[in-house]
Amino acid sequence: QVQLVESGGGSVQAGGSLRLSCTASGYTYRRDCMAWIRQAPGKEREGVADIYFGVGGDSTYYVDSVKGRFTITIDRAKNTLYLEMNSLKPEDTAMYYCAAQGRCSVRAGTTPTYNYWGRGTQVTVSS
Repeated sequence: QVQLVESGGGSVQAGGSLRLSCTASGYTYRRDCMAWIRQAPGKEREGVADIYFGVGGDSTYYVDSVKGRFTITIDRAKNTLYLEMNSLKPEDTAMYYCAAQGRCSVRAGTTPTYNYWGRGTQVTVSS
């Protein structure tokens, strides 16, 4: 059974930075996608960043609104997925979820649909 637990959310001012962490248990990093997805109040879930664990290496994908500001990385030794967020904007305010096992939604341009989800961590950016 895969379990995902997010941490690292908080409140920051615009222009600030946060690093989100997602600790995974029972997960195999092979030919699969992990992702960060966010949901703002009154809005649908939006894929923010994907990382695909391919045979030849990892590939990352970002939604246009966060390119150049957010970075998704994996530390296999710690079983932890990260999302480094810089130059944060008020429109980044949302609940951020870690997800695994599914089609990379940002790469595919599809609605995030994964088999496993964490409970989320809140990010609030004030102007």
